[in-house]
Amino acid sequence: MQSSGSKEATGMPFVKFDNVQKSYDGRTLVVKGFEMDIDQGEFITLLGPSGSGKSTVLMMMAGFEQPTHGEIYLNGNPIKKLPPHKRGIGLVFQNYALFPHMTVAENLAFPLQVRKMSKSEIEKKVKRALDMVRLSEFGHRRPAHLSGGQQQRVAVARALVFEPGLVLMDEPLGALDKNLREEMQYEIKHIQEDLGVTMIYVTHDQSEALTMSDRIAVFNDGVVQQLATPEELYERPVNAFVAQFICENNRLRGDVIAVDEHACRVQIPNGDIITAKPVAVGKEGERSTLSLRPERIVINPEQGGLPNIFDARVEEVIYLGDHLRTRVSVCESDEFIIKTPNAEGHPNLQRGDTIRIGWSEEDCRALDAS
Repeated sequence: MQSSGSKEATGMPFVKFDNVQKSYDGRTLVVKGFEMDIDQGEFITLLGPSGSGKSTVLMMMAGFEQPTHGEIYLNGNPIKKLPPHKRGIGLVFQNYALFPHMTVAENLAFPLQVRKMSKSEIEKKVKRALDMVRLSEFGHRRPAHLSGGQQQRVAVARALVFEPGLVLMDEPLGALDKNLREEMQYEIKHIQEDLGVTMIYVTHDQSEALTMSDRIAVFNDGVVQQLATPEELYERPVNAFVAQFICENNRLRGDVIAVDEHACRVQIPNGDIITAKPVAVGKEGERSTLSLRPERIVINPEQGGLPNIFDARVEEVIYLGDHLRTRVSVCESDEFIIKTPNAEGHPNLQRGDTIRIGWSEEDCRALDAS
């Protein structure tokens, strides 16, 4: 890869969004005060539901949209007024955007020809790019004669062939089936790591984001709710939206009846009291949402071994190969999910059974009421 500068050399992160805002009508902000620093070589994912602002941020980075306010810096230089073709950024979209009348090799050569590279240099870089995505024998084919996965590989290779410092990807795997999608996730991540290129990746798929990213920015309503590593997002969500959006999660609501810096007690409407870890919780008397991951639930815990133990009625048991997904009624919720590994000795549960379940204070997070 070509040298693209460093934080040490420029005094700034490789990519910087400085109080960036975007409005299409002059009234409603679709991106609100967006701030983010990205180091060279990072894989950053912008994750959120449709309409949350994540793709708008990517389009502003690419130069296809202009910020209403704020500035974007690339390698220490402001780029808001720089046209897209002068930013030197690789782009990959869901629809591949390959030229159908060109062969694979010609598609890869095009961005090099635009940059007026010599014929020998173009041939060398095209061969390297094809080898990188394991398509060295497909250079003579047209895109229509490739599978969806192969076309996506060509799109990735074309974005990387001119050795950009930054690559933007907008839902690039959305059109692929589940197995191919998972395979491509690992391929893209490995290529990114091998080349040391910086990537900003947009998706609404939580598992995709967790698999590929160094850090994830969770968007909602134009605002980053949390920016963190995949592990931190999953284990330590800072609010109820993040907890509910990142993978499956049990949610209970109640009123705070006692709270200090170490623990809080929340009473749900049926009178049950749950002990939880205070994260984003108000004072006594205020509402709170409790967040609890399904795999952290213990079935038939030892009496007194956990601070939260309740009787639950089994409503449904689903076999999912590597684990069992059990839905129970407990604490006024009929949609409380328990995930248990499908290993020797797992409990044989039937619909209608009454079981005891429990969880630790640390695994139950008291968050905002929204």
